[in-house]
Order: sequence, then C-alpha cells, then structure tokens
Amino acid sequence: MFVKLLLLALAGAMGTLARYGLALSVERYNGASFPLGTLAVNVLGCFAVGMIWALFENKWPVEPQTRMLVLVGFMGAFTTFSAIMLESGELAKASGWLLAGANILLHNGLGVAALFGGAALARVS
Repeated sequence: MFVKLLLLALAGAMGTLARYGLALSVERYNGASFPLGTLAVNVLGCFAVGMIWALFENKWPVEPQTRMLVLVGFMGAFTTFSAIMLESGELAKASGWLLAGANILLHNGLGVAALFGGAALARVS
C-alpha cells in the first residue's frame, strides 16, 4: 500500500508540474488579461483524459494500478476539471444526459457559490 501511495504521489507531482508549466507558458505568450493558461490546461486535460480512457478501454488494456496512476495521479493533478468531465461522460453513457448535465451544473454552480461564500466568510472573520 505504501508503494502504491508513493507512486500516486509522484504521478500527482508530475501532473502538477506539467499544469504549472503549461499554464505559465500560455500566460507568458498571451498575457494575463484572460486566464488562457487555465483554459488551455482544462481543454488539453479533457482531450487527453478522453483519449487515454478510450485507449485503455479499447486498445491498451492496462492494470487497474496503471489506470489509477495515469488518470487519478497525473491527470487528476494536471486538471480536476478533466475528472469532472470524465465522470459526466460515464454518467451520460450509463444513465443518460440528465445526470451528466446535473453533474456539470452542480460542480460549476456550487463551485462558484462556494468561492464567493468562502470569500464572504473570510471578510467577516
């Protein structure tokens, strides 16, 4: 179990560094008037997760531990947005678009509400 956690942490560290490097590169190239670095990371992350997921499912059968290291460790640290989209895709496939849409709306709506709620609480503390 310790080795599994260590590998997961290393994969997460690599994903974090990749996220930071890509976002920083995009921001330096395009300026910082709009968060294009974060957009680039999230779109690339969703594309990569979709591609990796499909390859693992259909062409490259891998052990569950490898799937976890790549999708949860590296990609999860690279962008959690891709995890939301992957889960929404799985919901759409298994249960239909209603649950997938609810998942997307809840994550975004509650996320924005929590952001402003946390900021408001910090201001009154």
